[in-house]
Amino acid sequence: MNEFRLLLRKDIFILVNNIKLIFRNPARLLPYLFVIGYIGFFYTKGFESSQNNSSDDIEEVSNILTEIAAEVFSIRGGITVAALIILMFQLFKATKKNISFFSMADVNLLFTSPVAPANILLYYMLRSLIPALGGSAIFFIYITASVNQFLDLNILKILAMALSIGLFIFILSPIKFLLYTLNTKYHIYPLVKKILVIFSILLGVMILIPGLRAEKFWEGMFAWVGSPWFDFFPLVGWSRAMVLFLDNGDILKLAGFTLAYVMLSILLIKLVIIHSGQYYEDVLESTKSKEENKEKVKSQEVSEATYGLNTKKKLEISNFGQGAVALYWRNYVNGSRLDYHPLAGLYTLIFAGIALVLALLSRFDLLTHKFLYGYLVFLVSIYFIAGLGKTNLGDMKKPFFILIPASWSSKFWNLIKLDIYQTLVLGLLTIVPAVLIAELHWGLSLIFPLLLLLYYLTGFAIALVTNVGFEESWDRKLIKPLIISGVFFFGIIPSFLSGIFAFIISKQFVYGLMGMCIGMSLVTAIMLHLIMDIISRVEFKEA
Repeated sequence: MNEFRLLLRKDIFILVNNIKLIFRNPARLLPYLFVIGYIGFFYTKGFESSQNNSSDDIEEVSNILTEIAAEVFSIRGGITVAALIILMFQLFKATKKNISFFSMADVNLLFTSPVAPANILLYYMLRSLIPALGGSAIFFIYITASVNQFLDLNILKILAMALSIGLFIFILSPIKFLLYTLNTKYHIYPLVKKILVIFSILLGVMILIPGLRAEKFWEGMFAWVGSPWFDFFPLVGWSRAMVLFLDNGDILKLAGFTLAYVMLSILLIKLVIIHSGQYYEDVLESTKSKEENKEKVKSQEVSEATYGLNTKKKLEISNFGQGAVALYWRNYVNGSRLDYHPLAGLYTLIFAGIALVLALLSRFDLLTHKFLYGYLVFLVSIYFIAGLGKTNLGDMKKPFFILIPASWSSKFWNLIKLDIYQTLVLGLLTIVPAVLIAELHWGLSLIFPLLLLLYYLTGFAIALVTNVGFEESWDRKLIKPLIISGVFFFGIIPSFLSGIFAFIISKQFVYGLMGMCIGMSLVTAIMLHLIMDIISRVEFKEA
């Protein structure tokens, strides 16, 4: 017991020191105050609205929910399948590398301390439950703040949502650590991979059979996965049943599946403690690798080419010219190493191939156009995230970028030229075959690639502003969420709502995307103007 008290005291000291660091710079409190204000505003507004709701409003909402019951069932099944895929991916990932609960500071301090290895491992596994539950609760409170007047959230419902996701996230770590420890003794990874392959085939069958038996494939594909009996499926089904407490209010199910999670967690932790043995050497290796990857990200040493498919091939690419075009040539070479062709490589063909399959299925009435439309919106969000994740922005602070004899607009254009070409090529390869096969509106061939490009440039601009415009890492960490929130609330969300309004009026998806394009054009123009001003000042900041 004294050993656990010692470990707890160490964490309390770390927490107190972090709080002191925050209060030394009060500006770092702004993101937290913004989140608290946002949640408080919507929850207060939702409470006032719930007091003023009439019976007619409640009846109208009930009628709408009845009309979309079938679609909600399909969404439930789709989310369940997505959770199953995440679970299998995490288990498959566990067969590739070990998991570590520690940092290098923990390793250097704890592994040399007079504390039993089993107690250290047990404490850190239990401690990982706190951020899992706390993060899940904050996440659900944040995303449901604006719709609280419809969900009527209370402490019990928030607790149910936090437990459903938090326990699911928490239990993955003991499972992966147990697989690693068992593999060191019994070499079970080949067996685990075979089981995952078999389970993937069974999951496909569970979707295929009810879909083929239904009148329309898309109406029956989730009949089994979305059914109530699937609530008893370990982990994924348990979490889904706990989330559905928001709808059915079944306290017995919530308590029962929470108890199942607790019992399984105790069993896994007990097995980990039994089979872990002297795990210091293995944990030290994985922890060191994790810390090195973090340092590479912080120092901008990780580039897109780090995950390239063609890194070992010898390239012979002639120079494109002098001046700022050298930046385009540099990106072209990196793009050639990232994929088999810098403009249309394997990743592009995969994305376009998925759209082609969905178009064929909708052509033969196996799926509706809604699935294809949803995939297009998903691609737009993926490219926005890709823009946010741009990693070579630190080059703008280097002397070779500043000393290139060209205008700042020319430098910026050559810096993003290849990205623009890649985005447009992907958009055209995705939408043109889909328009021809699924007989969609021809206007999508022009609007979708443009919308894809606008979202990518907006994400790219946010990443550039935070990485180039601010020197301190703490400032970048705090300012970036504020900029993203501002762009979302005053740019992306209004543009999305204008697209929804255009879609409701016209009943045409193409006009919905057009409305989004109009709004995003203004957002992107503002962000590009801002980054051009920042780029032009880089030389004076670095001098």
